[in-house]
Amino acid sequence: MSLELYGHLFSSYTQKVLIALYENRTPFEFRALGPDSPHAAEWLKRWPLRKFPLLVDGERDLAETSIIIEYLHLKHPGPVRLLPSDPMAALKVRFLDRFFDLHVMNAAQYAVDGALTRDPQRRQEGVAQSAKKLDLAYAWLEEELAGRTWAAGEEFTLADCAAAPALFYADWVHPIPASHAVVRGYRTRLLKRPSFARAVDDARPYRPLFPLGAPDRD
Repeated sequence: MSLELYGHLFSSYTQKVLIALYENRTPFEFRALGPDSPHAAEWLKRWPLRKFPLLVDGERDLAETSIIIEYLHLKHPGPVRLLPSDPMAALKVRFLDRFFDLHVMNAAQYAVDGALTRDPQRRQEGVAQSAKKLDLAYAWLEEELAGRTWAAGEEFTLADCAAAPALFYADWVHPIPASHAVVRGYRTRLLKRPSFARAVDDARPYRPLFPLGAPDRD
């Protein structure tokens, strides 16, 4: 039985897992979720917490993106090793994965959530909170990523799967300053990576859904 991935193409966390699958050309079937999705009932039966993506491998259901990608690394490995074999190097990758999820993607979400309320004041507050947190994250990354091709070094890893959608949407919410050339260059490399380029292209039809207004770029 092939893998099944429940999610939405415009979702940053769905894209994070899609990147891992595309990197290794892992066969899977995509189960798109939405208001009229025929897959919603099965998804909720398997994961009633109503979060996506969800990966199904036979009788095994896996939630949470980092766990899903680690599972793929263990059970469906390919030529791109998304976690180093050295435990200390793997720890660094896991830390950066958490950094991009918690301090970049989640930071951008404040602005998105504020805009979704359609309350001008809450929108403004959300944008301000995102900007404050993202400025801290961008500044840290500017020093951390210096001299590297990818997040943890010269190899594309789990950390880059997290970074790609995180920096993609964060830059829409609060643009990376021109003074942060390292972070801007890294985001550009991620956009050129075939796995993420595919995820971005697949999600283009949904850009009108972005509550802050999707910029006319990328």
